[in-house]
Amino acid sequence: MKTKTYVEELNNKSVDELAEELVSAKKELFNLRFQNATNQLDNTSRIREVRRNIARIQTVLTQKKAAD
Repeated sequence: MKTKTYVEELNNKSVDELAEELVSAKKELFNLRFQNATNQLDNTSRIREVRRNIARIQTVLTQKKAAD
């Protein structure tokens, strides 16, 4: 997914939706790390991508909370 479109999607979501997405992204990151530790992960670059998406979600959440 392109970064700009992903950030635009995040900006259009409410704070509650962003919080839910943050939780699901953190769960995904945990699962990816677990797979990596047990040598079952083929695409290790996905870990980096998910970490950056978590940071993007947190940034948008902070912006929305500051705007309120």
